[in-house]
Amino acid sequence: MPPGDSGSAPDRPVRRAHRSLALALLAGAAGAGLALLASGRTWAEGSAVLAQGELPRTVTGADVTGVPGALAVVGLAALVAVFAVRRAGRIAVAALLTLSGVGVAVAAVLGNSDTSALREKAATAVGLTGTDVHHVTHTGWPWVAAAGGLLLLVAGLLALVHGRHWPAMSGRYERTPGGARGPRRAPAAPDLDRPEEIWKSLDRGEDPTR
Repeated sequence: MPPGDSGSAPDRPVRRAHRSLALALLAGAAGAGLALLASGRTWAEGSAVLAQGELPRTVTGADVTGVPGALAVVGLAALVAVFAVRRAGRIAVAALLTLSGVGVAVAAVLGNSDTSALREKAATAVGLTGTDVHHVTHTGWPWVAAAGGLLLLVAGLLALVHGRHWPAMSGRYERTPGGARGPRRAPAAPDLDRPEEIWKSLDRGEDPTR
C-alpha cells in the first residue's frame, strides 16, 4: 500500500458515506433542537404605556411565529424518514428536510424584527386596540433559531448529495456476499429446553417442534 493511502479505492465511497451520514444526523438533530429551544425563549421585550406608567411585556418565539417550531418537527421527522425509504422516496424526503431548514431560517430572520405580537400583548394588557409599545428590544434567540435552520439545511443537502449511498431500514431481502439479492438466512432452531425460545417461535407463527 502506498504511503499515505489509508485504504483501498473501493472503501473510500463507503467511508465518505459513513462520514456524510454521521454529519447529517448530527447537524439535523442539533438544528431541530436549537430551533425548538429558541421557539420557547423570549424574542422581544417592550413596555405598554398606561396612565399610571409603563407595563413591561415580553413575547417568545412561538408568540411571534410558530413556523420555526413546526418546521423543526417536520425536519426531524424527515431526517428519520430518510432511512425508511429508497430511491425517489429518499430524494423527496431529503428535499423536504432541506426546505424545512430554509423555512426555519427565513421565518426566524423575519421574526427578529417583528413587533406585531408584542403590540398585541400590550393591547391585551391595556385593553385598548392599537396600543403602542416603547423601549422595544430584541434578544439573540431568533438568530439561534436561524442557526438551527441552517443546520437542518446542511443535513438536507447532505441527504440529497450522499443519501443514495446511505443504508436503509432492513426489508425482506438483503444482499448476499456476491452482491445479488436473496432471501435472508432462516432463523436458528429454537432451544426446546428454554421456554422463552418456544414462546418466541410461537409468536412468529413457527412450529418449534419441527
